[in-house]
Amino acid sequence: MRTLSAHPCLEARPRRTLGSMNIPSPRKGVPFVPLVGLLLAAHACSPRSDGPVAVGDFVLADDTVPRVERVRHLLQTLAADSMEGREAGTAGELRAVRFLESELARYGVAPAGAGGGYRQPVVLVQPAEGDRWQRLPEGSDPDTIPGDRLRTAYNVLGVVPGTDPELAGEIVVVGAHHDHVGFGETVGGDSIYNGADDDASGSVAVLEMAREMARAARDGAAPGRTVLAAFFTAEEMGLVGTRYWIDNPTVDFDGIVANLQVEMIARPDSLAGGVGRGWLTGYERSTMGDLLAAQGSPIVPDPRPELRFFFRSDNLPFAQRGIPAHTLSSYNLHTDYHRPSDEAGLANYPHMATLVEAATAMLRELTTGPIPEWNEGGQEGLQSGG
Repeated sequence: MRTLSAHPCLEARPRRTLGSMNIPSPRKGVPFVPLVGLLLAAHACSPRSDGPVAVGDFVLADDTVPRVERVRHLLQTLAADSMEGREAGTAGELRAVRFLESELARYGVAPAGAGGGYRQPVVLVQPAEGDRWQRLPEGSDPDTIPGDRLRTAYNVLGVVPGTDPELAGEIVVVGAHHDHVGFGETVGGDSIYNGADDDASGSVAVLEMAREMARAARDGAAPGRTVLAAFFTAEEMGLVGTRYWIDNPTVDFDGIVANLQVEMIARPDSLAGGVGRGWLTGYERSTMGDLLAAQGSPIVPDPRPELRFFFRSDNLPFAQRGIPAHTLSSYNLHTDYHRPSDEAGLANYPHMATLVEAATAMLRELTTGPIPEWNEGGQEGLQSGG
């Protein structure tokens, strides 16, 4: 079993996770601003080379690079053959985890995982040979399970604290799953299922959104509400990483007011309007749809509600806990889904960049505007899973 990497700033002092800090909600009447300084000061003490850097005293070398080029680089990296398809709990996933951590640190996004770092370990078990990997049941003793039936996967979590005294204890979660299915049946000489669209593309979007929030904070325009950037593991095994985090949150779960997941935005969908346009699952279920309409956003209602995508992504566990939660996508039902042909070379980067802009505009509104609410009937079917 792999161990957590220690956060350099916290090696010589008692460790405090964001969970133990217990990010307060304004409803509890607890001041939030001191936590901002604590997080940023802790983050700034890390080495400049490969770790977090001091907030406010640097400009990223690629700040002047067009977003479309940054998106291209990020997607090509996460979907590279060297990542071996990012199956949860494998060496390929760990490479992706390290890349995500290094990017968050480089942007100045503070860690929000376990033990003062970005990671939250999720132990997976294979109940019997050939059975699907799943979360280790609560109360199980991993020492009684053969090592070849255990894996450790990782959620990756970063936070940009809000600074509005009235809103900062409220949290907007933006997320994507960073895992894919690893190796599979060889097709055309290729057995690596790279998962460029599913869901390296969503992870790229969340990286860019976290980057924008961190840059705004450096420029004195920090978000009003706190933003948690979450890269969940083991979605392909049944939303395992998300469900684990919800059961073991690293921030005050009661403070979460909204969740936006990003899933499969690498290619345009003609039913949504083509290049630069996406769709939101469950658009009509909450006032998030109203928010998008008021913005004149290129994110429109899901054009295939009969496929029930609202119930098929990491937004579902949040929605089942009563939090308005949706998934942004532009999946066009392409035939490369879960095939080795889901490669970065098939992505439409201007399309991705435009959707990232739209998602970032949506996030800014979520951090400053009214709290999203369910519309009448919006929670229908949630407890039965659709």
